[in-house]
Amino acid sequence: MKNRSGEKIKLASIDELLGVVNEESAMAIEISKIHPFKNHPFKVLDDEKMQDLVESVKINGVLTPVLLRMDENEEYEMVSGHRRMHAAQLAGLTTIPVIVRELSDDDAIVAMVDANIQREELLPSEKAFAYKMKLAAMKRQAGRPKNNSGQNDQNLIGTVSRDVLAEQVGESSKQIQRYIRLTELIPELLDLVDNKKLQFTVAVDISYIDKEVQEWIYEYISDTGFIKPKQITALRNQLNDGPINQIQMLSIFNNCVMAKKVSRSLTFSEKKLTKYFPDDYTAKDMEQVIESLLEKWMQEQSC
Repeated sequence: MKNRSGEKIKLASIDELLGVVNEESAMAIEISKIHPFKNHPFKVLDDEKMQDLVESVKINGVLTPVLLRMDENEEYEMVSGHRRMHAAQLAGLTTIPVIVRELSDDDAIVAMVDANIQREELLPSEKAFAYKMKLAAMKRQAGRPKNNSGQNDQNLIGTVSRDVLAEQVGESSKQIQRYIRLTELIPELLDLVDNKKLQFTVAVDISYIDKEVQEWIYEYISDTGFIKPKQITALRNQLNDGPINQIQMLSIFNNCVMAKKVSRSLTFSEKKLTKYFPDDYTAKDMEQVIESLLEKWMQEQSC
């Protein structure tokens, strides 16, 4: 991952990300006693990489402990390690090495996002909800007095939290804002973004539109297979003047798409033309006569 100047960011180790100190030791806990982090934004997919991880777990076990915390119900909540736990389950394990730490809700959110955001090939939806969750946590932390309870404490008073987050993840502050806008899309449109069937910038523009109209837009894309930036721009301009119905939206979209001109090329064979012209007439002679006759016909039509 690169920052705005193009320089690579120094990535922290897993222990640094999770706040694990050397004195902490892992213990084994039954997987059935662990529940996922609430609103965990990162998807655990049964893809080729997961299969590779499962094979590794079968041979070596889970090498890096997952991070848990005790939630308000005194139950084990996963903070970081959802993919490792899923791989352990697929590999047939019933227990997994863990480190349990005392973390507030916001500290847990920050730790969870930081441990996952450095993964390659994150989906736009994963970044969107991860950035939104962490930014909200950072803003809440900024309003609390600074203490020395751990590395996740933030002292952002006098600083724009989004700028701090942007620096941490190597994105521009504006790009952070764009990603967070994606959380305002209906799920169907967000899936199109993840599957690269809807342009990122167009999706951001759509995110400012009412959810009901977004559903109409999704229907339009499903029917036509496309949506153009100028169509969304025209729609938003019209919505600034007041609400519209679905028929009006379709009219706006259709007016933005240039209709292709129907080809009207016409060819006369030599055999057909010689029927009307003397043998000594050249192609140029025939063309002049035809143009003259058409001109006369056009004048008659206008009378």
